[in-house]
Amino acid sequence: MAEKKSRSACPISCALEIFGDKWTLLIVRDIAFFGKNTYNEFLKSDEGIATNILASRLAGLEAGGIIARKKHPASRAKIFYELTPKGAGLVPVLLEISLWADAHLDTPARARDFAAAYRENRAEVLGQVAAQLNSGKPLA
Repeated sequence: MAEKKSRSACPISCALEIFGDKWTLLIVRDIAFFGKNTYNEFLKSDEGIATNILASRLAGLEAGGIIARKKHPASRAKIFYELTPKGAGLVPVLLEISLWADAHLDTPARARDFAAAYRENRAEVLGQVAAQLNSGKPLA
């Protein structure tokens, strides 16, 4: 695949070219925090992503090196998506977005509890997320 030319040299602009819409970060969230790894699992998320948008975002995340496509361990008919090390690097970004949302938005009690735990001990929560990514089991 040819390298895409960036709009500018700004690191924020370059990063947003890869994950600058709500759907891409929600897919990363679903893998990192909820242990979702298949197309159908992503479709069942509360936000209700359309199938064409999901397919497009998965392809873009794969092209950007954020996720990798693997053979599903239990079904030859399914594709298994996982975060690459580059994609796992977005986890602290998502956690910081959660803190911002907790401070400025009306978030559910579960999200407030999670933000409080992260605020109290960032290293422990990051370790829990890393362990979940390695185990494939949901954090929340």
